[in-house]
Amino acid sequence: MWKPDRQSSQPLYQQIADDLERRISYGEFPPGSVLPSERKLAEQLEVNRSTVVLAYAELRVLGIIESQSGSGTRVSKYKWGATPKHTPNWHRYAEGGSFLPNLPFLRRVREALGQNQTLIDFASGELAADLSPVEEINMLMNENHYTEYLGYDNPQGFLPLRQALVTYLDQYRDIQTLDSSILITSGSQQSLYLITQCLLSPGDAVAIEDPSYCYSLPMFQSAGLRLFRLPVDHKGVRPEDIRSLFKKHRIKMVFINPNFQNPTGAVLDHERRIQLLDVASELGLPIVEDDPFSLTAYKGTPPPPLKSMDSIGSVLYIGSFSKIAASGLRIGWMVAPHSVIERLADARQQMDFGLSVVPQRVAEQFLKSPYFLPHMERLRMHLLYKRDLLIEALQKELPDLVTFTIPQGGLHLWCKIIPQVNDSKLLEEAIRRGVIFVPGSVYGSDSGYMRFTYARPKADDIGPGISKFAAALRSVLC
Repeated sequence: MWKPDRQSSQPLYQQIADDLERRISYGEFPPGSVLPSERKLAEQLEVNRSTVVLAYAELRVLGIIESQSGSGTRVSKYKWGATPKHTPNWHRYAEGGSFLPNLPFLRRVREALGQNQTLIDFASGELAADLSPVEEINMLMNENHYTEYLGYDNPQGFLPLRQALVTYLDQYRDIQTLDSSILITSGSQQSLYLITQCLLSPGDAVAIEDPSYCYSLPMFQSAGLRLFRLPVDHKGVRPEDIRSLFKKHRIKMVFINPNFQNPTGAVLDHERRIQLLDVASELGLPIVEDDPFSLTAYKGTPPPPLKSMDSIGSVLYIGSFSKIAASGLRIGWMVAPHSVIERLADARQQMDFGLSVVPQRVAEQFLKSPYFLPHMERLRMHLLYKRDLLIEALQKELPDLVTFTIPQGGLHLWCKIIPQVNDSKLLEEAIRRGVIFVPGSVYGSDSGYMRFTYARPKADDIGPGISKFAAALRSVLC
């Protein structure tokens, strides 16, 4: 007799439901026939009765079986009739396909935040509402009524926004480019998605930082890419590691976040930047530079992007408004050779015919407005204040249990828990106590690291949030 596979990642109840559906479709249980009772089937399959209850519930939702008090559980007559009719097994479809779901920890974080709005949120990698230029954007929208035709726009992006970005990139990032070499995207992740889908092929080897935000994006595995890690220290990646990976694995592309790296906050050392570009030039190796945090530098001039030092065109440059203005605008951009931009714009047109013109217009107006610089100054001031509150709370609550390097920009603090700890147990205990964070293993690190985003919680919640986290940590260490 068939038995469920207890080593499978598929839940037992789902295995039982799938087996029963097959047996019904093959006529072993014809329409109207009585199925074994929950208790009897549980004994036959050597599972808990509650597991069979869930399996029957799954089939009942699909209309395959029906239950009546006193009559037991029967195969539906109306669904199958003389010729069996099948509802698609949506569960199997949802588990299929080549595009992988988010990592389990990230799904758990999203689920917890959706269920409990009172959680103190150190997990979400975005600005709090009070750090976004909401008033400024409202004023711009009131001052500039949109009267143009709202039809499909150029798949490369709204031309006035691309022209505004040419000025912005020159003025703030020392990058000289043309509007024809810019693609507007719905954020950095769409830029990365287009690159992995259109410029690389299944089986290609690529290098990503370790730890890295890229590691948390299953889109790389969905594209069939082989990932190889570049360790990050306090000076960023080591260029010689790229040369070694190229020799061993013939890597095709390097993905890097050199300024206030996510999650570590590291800034790539100037000498290493020069060496990295030299290695890329020598090997003919493209570099994808993700640069969302540079303008958040708390003191002095923001570190320059690699792209500003790129004299031969090795770097594809990605930027975004998400970390400096508002993630809800969904505005990002890519600077690349025109042939690459044309290829990716063509793919974008197949996906969605281009972004909505309205947020692109808002972004263009904001970039050109007198509000942009004051907003950035206010943002840096508030981020620095929140960072210092977080550091003060960690030093007070966990002076001997965690270590960290103080970031000089960005939104995140990367921490190492000194004693050995189970990430899953710590996350669940923290959620139970009212605080949430992202375990470091999401970004490829070993258990015992974590990322705290201090841009998201209210300033008044940072101290209490770390107090709750400290209690959770001590609880799981006991």
